[in-house]
Amino acid sequence: MVAHWFEPLADHMGAAYDRYAHTKGTVQEIDHIWAALGLHPGQRVLDVGCGTGRHAHELARRGVLVHGVDISERFIEIAQDSAPTGATFERGDARRLHWRSEFDAVICLCQGAFGMMTADGEDAAVVAGMAAALRPGGRLALSAFNAYFAVKYHDDADFDAASGVSHERTEIRSESGATRMVDLWTGCYTPRELRLLLDAHGLVVEQISSVEPGAYGSDSETTESAEFLVVARQGDDEQS
Repeated sequence: MVAHWFEPLADHMGAAYDRYAHTKGTVQEIDHIWAALGLHPGQRVLDVGCGTGRHAHELARRGVLVHGVDISERFIEIAQDSAPTGATFERGDARRLHWRSEFDAVICLCQGAFGMMTADGEDAAVVAGMAAALRPGGRLALSAFNAYFAVKYHDDADFDAASGVSHERTEIRSESGATRMVDLWTGCYTPRELRLLLDAHGLVVEQISSVEPGAYGSDSETTESAEFLVVARQGDDEQS
């Protein structure tokens, strides 16, 4: 498994990750994802970049069989420790997903994996692995940081126009409250780039919405939201 820059950050934050404001909208986010993907109890869902398992746990509580994968061993330990029945987890690299046509749906939310890659082709590798993991007609929910928003409003970050990656220095806290200054890199996308990338891997984009953490919905794409939420389906079927 290839090392990733986020691993030492996750080790430092541990369970304190779930104290950050962007993690507080789990139920609302899953309410929307549930409807958008047409999920129902008994289906199999893969959660890529699952972090501490908050989305996977909520899906499992609704009767879905969900498997979470994250590169952070510490986050996987936390996810497993409090997992409800139906939720399983493993440490793995989103750039090297190994499943083939096994899941009814795949989710990748809150820049859990996609968007946290900095080398050329790595986000594409994540998309390719998710597409391969879907059964024919299976659906994907993917969030990505809004490039327009980053350029307009991230005054404290450096946005590289050539790569589309935003870099910032920020402070993170551990479970005990210890602070550390760290570097964060976030891949940013326009709706057109997302459509082209997913199309290249056989995924048919059904909708791209402007969303905020804890406020998922179906609003049209704008420059004013922090994130885009993409709903797509595996194209190897007769109909959705």
